[in-house]
Amino acid sequence: MLLAARGWRYAGTVMTDAPGGESATDPAVRAVALLGDEVRHRLYDFIRAARGPVTREQAAAATGISRKLAAFHLDKLVEAGLLRASYATAGPAAHAGRPPKLYQPSSQDLQVSIPPRQHDELASTLIDAVLSQAPGETARQAAQRVARQRGQTLGTAAREQARPGRLGAERALALAGTALQRWGFEPDRAAPGCLRLRNCPYHPLSAGAPELVCGMNHAFLAGFLHGLEAFTVRAVLAPKAGECCVELRDARQDDQA
Repeated sequence: MLLAARGWRYAGTVMTDAPGGESATDPAVRAVALLGDEVRHRLYDFIRAARGPVTREQAAAATGISRKLAAFHLDKLVEAGLLRASYATAGPAAHAGRPPKLYQPSSQDLQVSIPPRQHDELASTLIDAVLSQAPGETARQAAQRVARQRGQTLGTAAREQARPGRLGAERALALAGTALQRWGFEPDRAAPGCLRLRNCPYHPLSAGAPELVCGMNHAFLAGFLHGLEAFTVRAVLAPKAGECCVELRDARQDDQA
């Protein structure tokens, strides 16, 4: 069964019968329900983007709410397993009375696509590759060909929606970031001429066959840029632990490096 919430999907049993006629909700479903609250959603997004521990004061300031309200919602997210909490052990604040409480994304797998995953898309690409493999073409070549075609289709659709005209590198990276955010890549402008993709939609499957999956991902993103007609930007393999293996770069800056 699929449960949709803010573009995420949950696969599994949503409700089970409990003693006394009551229904027991799966913890993963409860976690998704918590994120249905706009304030909690904003807090969670801020902490995921922070790339480091966040205090209640920082979270409150970033989302425009009081520290007390931030503390309430943050602790609810900890209870659901979406965040983990700790206390500062270094720095001035840690030695001035009670150390501040810090929040970070949890590494716990709740079987909810947060961050988004595209395992079904990966499987579909591999199936199409097997069914369309041409004589003399290896399985890996077929997979990369299909991935590139799918990426080009996505890029073409993004271009038709935005109608941006001729794209310079800056505008191309901005449009790419908008489209790839919806695809689950969690894009981040690591530098003016570089769009880093913080999430691999194919993790953890990519760990089992990195050359195959990363090659397909690279082909997909190269095809996406082609469909977007972003000829001033290129997809470059740049593996980094815990993130996507590809980043998008301003081709001119990349050539000068």
